[in-house]
Amino acid sequence: MTSEAPPFWWEKPDWRARALSPLANIYGAVAGRRLRRAKPPSVSVPVLCVGNFTVGGAGKTPTSIALAKVATSMGLKPGIVSRGYGGAFSGLHKVDPDKDSARHVGDEPILLARHAPVVVCADRVAGAKALIASGCDFIIMDDGFQSARLHFDYALMVVDAGRGIGNGKVLPAGPLRAPLTDQLVRTDALLRIGTASGADQLVRSAARAAKPIYESVLQPQNIAQIKQGRLLAFAGIGDPSKFFRTLHEAGLDVAQTKSFPDHHPYTDEDAADLMKDAAKEQLTLITTAKDHVRLFDGSAVTKELATQTLVLDVELVFSHPQTAHNIVRDTRERAKARILKTL
Repeated sequence: MTSEAPPFWWEKPDWRARALSPLANIYGAVAGRRLRRAKPPSVSVPVLCVGNFTVGGAGKTPTSIALAKVATSMGLKPGIVSRGYGGAFSGLHKVDPDKDSARHVGDEPILLARHAPVVVCADRVAGAKALIASGCDFIIMDDGFQSARLHFDYALMVVDAGRGIGNGKVLPAGPLRAPLTDQLVRTDALLRIGTASGADQLVRSAARAAKPIYESVLQPQNIAQIKQGRLLAFAGIGDPSKFFRTLHEAGLDVAQTKSFPDHHPYTDEDAADLMKDAAKEQLTLITTAKDHVRLFDGSAVTKELATQTLVLDVELVFSHPQTAHNIVRDTRERAKARILKTL
């Protein structure tokens, strides 16, 4: 669904959204009921869920990485449980970022595993228990908010400041995974990434629901190394335009852009076309870290593209330095209270 998100989801509701409203009402009723009635099993350590209200990219991966770093700095041993979207692995697997491929475990788990132990498993409870058995004492659940299969002590919902929640409609009329009201009830805090105004209405709704609102930005880390020449930027993520916008805002000379679906598996034809276009106009290729790891899954042609392509490294930076620390602390305190109740 993510890779096929239609553009009208991110526009003002029109006849297409209205035509799909009956299906959206049914989907929303089922999804909302699941959230309201959910009583998922719990584990013996704190669980922090990093989720988003909609399908498509919002910034969960850099958020999870930032929180894992902070948890580590606090003396904890964080582990990340992921569904491994885009991968083909069907069992329980601890990700090795140096050996695993995005084709098997997904692109995001490889990036996450560079910062903390990651287990990919459809059964999130089993994944969390495997991490605990390996020595982890703090679990970050990458996505999984709507599936409600593992109890979490704190739900941090991420939203892109530009896209917000699109037209505000539930699947398939819009990008919402469940009715917003049902999702906000289980939300502990909202993290807005970026400075645009597309999420302002959501922020107001969260504020009315007395939810804390945190701010952050994705900060490029290696601009000095790539700030030369004209660029051909390409990306297959939830919102490629956000990547292109980041390059422009960093003062880079982006001459051409090419968008692909989210988690796109690059083909030989894709790679050949990109390299041909770059050579023709004497452009330097650049992409995201998520796209770059997928290039190594293909043939010699896509791997050649990988060697010719620069990567824009970004880091999530909270507006207030103590925000991440407070989120980790609150998660631990809630888990402690939950566990004491069972004794």
